[in-house]
Amino acid sequence: MQPRVLGPNEGRIGDLGSLGVRFMVGSDASGGGFALVEHPLAPRMLAAPMHRHSREDEYSFVLEGRVGALLGDAVLFGEPGDLIFMPRNEWHTFWNAGDEPARILEIISPAGFERFFAELLEPASPDAPRATLAARYGLEIDVDSVAGLLEEHGLRFGPAA
Repeated sequence: MQPRVLGPNEGRIGDLGSLGVRFMVGSDASGGGFALVEHPLAPRMLAAPMHRHSREDEYSFVLEGRVGALLGDAVLFGEPGDLIFMPRNEWHTFWNAGDEPARILEIISPAGFERFFAELLEPASPDAPRATLAARYGLEIDVDSVAGLLEEHGLRFGPAA
């Protein structure tokens, strides 16, 4: 682990469909303690179906925009400067709750789950369905939650237009 400065245009950048990702600090750089990624979200975009992690906690620091989050049955909203905590084993999702772009820094602790995002950026293989990938990372996904979330919160899901 070497001291360094990561500039605003540095780090691997990718498109995960409903949200973007910029890899900032991975498990190698942090000694496994945490990972840090940036997620830009288009207006009114759902980031992911309801899901839960069995191995890590997530902390989403809102940099810009208004971010909604569903944690269990609680709907919360974060604005710039707010930190949204999503503990492991808790069903959750998040979205851009506004009409302007939103951006969060996501701290993942312990590190390792950032590799899930990296694998999603790789070309899909018929031998590696997403369910298998999710299971490898201790992730449960409720794909049936999407329609209700879109309707209830006035959202879109999938590649940004």
